[in-house]
Amino acid sequence: MKKQLLPLLIFLLSVNLLIGQEESATKVQPPYQNAIDKLIKKKNIQQAFSIIDELEPVTHKNLVELTEIPAPPFMEHKRAERFSEMLREAGADTVWIDEVGNVLALRKGKDSNKTVALDAHLDTVFPEETDVVVKMVGDTLYAPGVGDDTRGLAMVLTVLKAMNSAKIKTTSDVLLVGTVGEEGLGDLRGVKHLFKKNEPKIDSWIAIDGGELGRINNQALGSYRYKITFKGPGGHSWGAFGLANPHHAAGRAVAYFDDAARTYTASGPKTSYNIGRIGGGTSINSIPFESWMEVDMRSVSPTRLNEIEEILISQTNKALEDYNNMVDKGPKLTVAIEKIGDRPSGELSPELPLIQRAMAVTKAFKTEPFLTRGSTDSNIPISLGIPAVTIGRGGKAGGAHSLGEWWLNDETGPESIKLALLILVAEAGIE
Repeated sequence: MKKQLLPLLIFLLSVNLLIGQEESATKVQPPYQNAIDKLIKKKNIQQAFSIIDELEPVTHKNLVELTEIPAPPFMEHKRAERFSEMLREAGADTVWIDEVGNVLALRKGKDSNKTVALDAHLDTVFPEETDVVVKMVGDTLYAPGVGDDTRGLAMVLTVLKAMNSAKIKTTSDVLLVGTVGEEGLGDLRGVKHLFKKNEPKIDSWIAIDGGELGRINNQALGSYRYKITFKGPGGHSWGAFGLANPHHAAGRAVAYFDDAARTYTASGPKTSYNIGRIGGGTSINSIPFESWMEVDMRSVSPTRLNEIEEILISQTNKALEDYNNMVDKGPKLTVAIEKIGDRPSGELSPELPLIQRAMAVTKAFKTEPFLTRGSTDSNIPISLGIPAVTIGRGGKAGGAHSLGEWWLNDETGPESIKLALLILVAEAGIE
């Protein structure tokens, strides 16, 4: 009987430990909850909340207008120009566009020793020629990019308008940001530029780029991205038969990497890999002169990310060597291994004041906070140890990164704007 009870006891103990870890991960310290509960009752905060409700038609209009301005990575300038105009109209003290295209708007605080940023990204994943006209079906908005992350931009504008209309004065400076290059091969270039240049110096970072109310992203999912290109002389499929074929070598590299990476990722901290695009060649009856593929690798662990990167490189070189050993006609193949993306991993303690405040604000909105890991603009400040969170945009959404993307406003839509405002004011301090 004792032997039969032992596995059950071990199971119950492990469940209790897991529950304890989950509770500690989202536990709000009483001083922070008390401070937020007092802050939310202030007259000008309540006034700002009422203004956010009144501004719902304006927020909707801004979302539609910005969504219908195409903003592929590296081509965000038209949307950036309009967003900067909207920030001026909303009453920012100073608005400018930096060297890489980020839109920045400063709202001065009483004390300029600290700057708190509120960010949403300008770019979408869609090519410039994509039809981005917003179609409304019932209460649902359909358009590529309407949720990710144009809704975030509309929220930033409404937060600024509400703070100004309610005459909320913060202790610290507030920086409103529209970043470029968050998506895909943009590789976080906008936020990387901000923190590399460190001007203006940003002490806390709040990004809007996610789903439901309650999500608080304090953990950065790192990724490496590569473009691998095999090159050869090319030729006619019949007349030059026997020459080295880059596609054949690339196929061997895919098989080698998949075998080794599949074994590696079967255990240990979660790590993923994906060959997302393959291309090259000119016609069915031509030996291609090049064959390329793009590879995405992610991991919760910086060490594991480096190790799967080594697997990709070693297996690619092994495939090249093995294939070239079979070539007995014409020149051998070469391979170029190019790193085209580097998003760092990292994790911030839930005990940090910004994260405690974000959780306390979420609880003040009668919602249970949950801490997540993701790949967002916050990856950069998190990796540098700078307080940063990414929060949800509220509403209901689906089809992100697809032509059928949609976003539906519900009761959590305006609540998400109020939540963003309260986290921002709590972190920046109220005069």
